[in-house]
Amino acid sequence: MSEFYKVRKRLNLIVEGSWFTGIIITLILINAIIVGLETFPSIYSDYKQYFMIVDRVLLYIFTIELVMRFLAVKPKQFFTRGWNWFDLLIVGAGHIFVGGHFVTVLRVLRVLRVLRAISVIPSLRRLVDALLLTIPSMGNIFILMSIFFYIFAVIGTMLFSGVAPEFFGSLHLSLMTLFQIVTLDSWSSGIMRPILDEFWWAWIYFISFVLIGTFVIFNLFIGVIVNNVEKANEADQDSNQKEKDLEQTIDEMRVELKEIKELLKSK
Repeated sequence: MSEFYKVRKRLNLIVEGSWFTGIIITLILINAIIVGLETFPSIYSDYKQYFMIVDRVLLYIFTIELVMRFLAVKPKQFFTRGWNWFDLLIVGAGHIFVGGHFVTVLRVLRVLRVLRAISVIPSLRRLVDALLLTIPSMGNIFILMSIFFYIFAVIGTMLFSGVAPEFFGSLHLSLMTLFQIVTLDSWSSGIMRPILDEFWWAWIYFISFVLIGTFVIFNLFIGVIVNNVEKANEADQDSNQKEKDLEQTIDEMRVELKEIKELLKSK
């Protein structure tokens, strides 16, 4: 049992090492380049066999890496991490491709291996965790934004449907126009100025919507995301510290047990 624990600890040191992570990231980038090259028919048709060989080699390497990560920790600890399930799904999809028929949909699944960069790079992993934490808070902001969109869409349809039917001819067209405005895509020269030629006061409508929709609500989104990024970083640091403390405690207990055994043997 102690030997297995030592092997697990060595594996953990290997898979958590910066050099090991660097190798995996490099292989993920190589995989991304290869998948990109396959989109060029002239290249892929001439070297199709080589592409398949390289793809299988990379898949087997990723499988070995995943097995090493599994053996480096306790099974319960491995399966309680969502990112490990994410890696299992991506690598598993690759094995379906190798073992099955060459279907286009399954070929497309190979590009998903690029997403493994998120699970391998800690900073990207924390960022995605922070984005997931924002979902509950985003709901309230989305409701607030929907209310403002609906109010301005109804007002815009009532005021400007006669002079700009292509933008405000109906409620759904007004909503699409407001979405374009909130992205600040040609809203001034393409939408507002032609209407200003007919109604000089129309600037009040457009400027107020831009101020509320873009500068207020979007900043709320950004504020929530930044706040949750900080929370995710703190949670990740606390989790890592707890794991280190637990490992240290287990090591100390093993040393103490070893000393007790030696004392009992000496008696």
